[in-house]
Amino acid sequence: MMKQKYLPLLLILLVAAIATGAFLWRLGDQKVATIVPSPTDIEPQVAVGGPFSLVDQHGKAVNDLDYRGKYMMVFFGFTYCPDVCPTTLSVMDAVFEKLGAQADKVVPIFITIDPMRDTPEELKNYLDAFGPRFVGLTGTDAQITAAAKAYRVYYKKHDVQGGDYTFDHSSIIYLMGSDGKFLTNYSLDQGPDFIAADLAKRLKS
Repeated sequence: MMKQKYLPLLLILLVAAIATGAFLWRLGDQKVATIVPSPTDIEPQVAVGGPFSLVDQHGKAVNDLDYRGKYMMVFFGFTYCPDVCPTTLSVMDAVFEKLGAQADKVVPIFITIDPMRDTPEELKNYLDAFGPRFVGLTGTDAQITAAAKAYRVYYKKHDVQGGDYTFDHSSIIYLMGSDGKFLTNYSLDQGPDFIAADLAKRLKS
């Protein structure tokens, strides 16, 4: 009788444990809300973005001024990222497909947080899978640190089994205006339809 009485409670606890485990498993790539607020929560006086000097996937030295006159969609990640980075880049690609001709007004920029492995050649090979629009940027540790700090990006390197390493990082897509100033940020859960619709309105204004 006692076992039957507590079966519902045990079932609830089991479901809760599974849900908690799934949440913790995703936490490494989802440290967003505690690092960068949602689009409606960012204070106007908080500076996001700024100058950067990096190298693109073709080995050319570039800086933020090279993209003036166009909107920038900026995302920080790394090519060895197992899920969040390729998913985010795929969503961004879907956004550009929905924008049609308006997509030419926007430059999607992927800045690596792993410059040791993500050479220009590595970035080129990786981004080719997501279409020709994407710009991949890398640089020295100091240059990447400075860019991430300017965009208030969280990332942390940690070791894994086998002598390898990976990163915890925030997964925010930043939208910068044609003047280089921060406009808003997007997250994966908003989806390509919402992002494309919001972006299209901004491009028409």
